[in-house]
Amino acid sequence: MDPPSYIGKRVRLSKILPGGRSLIFAFDHGVEHGPGEIPRPRRNPRRIIEEVVEAGVDAIMTTPGIARLTWDIWAGRTAMIIKVTGKTSLRPAENQLLQSPIGTVHEAAAMGADAVAATVYWGSPEENLMLERWTRIRLEAESLGMPALQLAYPRGPSIENRYAVEIVEYGARAAMETGADLIKTYYTGSMETFRRVVEAAQGVPVLMSGGARTRTPQEFLEKAYEVVQAGGKGVVVGRNIFQAENLEGMVEALKLIIHKGATPREAGEALR
Repeated sequence: MDPPSYIGKRVRLSKILPGGRSLIFAFDHGVEHGPGEIPRPRRNPRRIIEEVVEAGVDAIMTTPGIARLTWDIWAGRTAMIIKVTGKTSLRPAENQLLQSPIGTVHEAAAMGADAVAATVYWGSPEENLMLERWTRIRLEAESLGMPALQLAYPRGPSIENRYAVEIVEYGARAAMETGADLIKTYYTGSMETFRRVVEAAQGVPVLMSGGARTRTPQEFLEKAYEVVQAGGKGVVVGRNIFQAENLEGMVEALKLIIHKGATPREAGEALR
């Protein structure tokens, strides 16, 4: 008989990945980059969370503070992933390769979250400290039947190109071997190369990090399509949703690609 924690993790993963794939809205940008890149009308967390919940995202990944301010909006309507590590861009450059605790697994569970998320900068001089923190987070989440999403981001002084397939697949493999239940990582530029990243994860669901806003919405739909066709399980995206002129249309277009197998051209009709 399966232990309760295993059952709990399966139940929560099924909420995050309905049908095995997911569109996760990322909203930790106020900590990571400051409020400046969030359009002023959407800086009120309640407004943007209401918009994405109404649009129908599968899950939200955000900070403890945003989750507290908006719980009555997302509760019972979408899965919640609380990010328990973070940093600001105000830090000196020499300290940018470290994420610090901003929440706990216990706090996330107490608020009704379905999972926790934490970053590991693979290749950072602070990799050891982040790994120690990741291991504590993962084990506590495991004991509570909660999945742990690792933001597997290769970054360090010896890494010339963090998006190179050899580097990204290494990070995905390291995330899998350190117990991640879900992996968020960089897009490597093509369906063929991203397939290698998915293979490196050996069955752990891999989702693309949305990154900066693309020149056009269609360009981002192309990336999402290639990720799914390569075996990826979806995207974790912030700026390409909250900076979009047609937020509802962008969410719908991504859902068509992720859940319905639509081509970028077919999905793009939702933007018109």
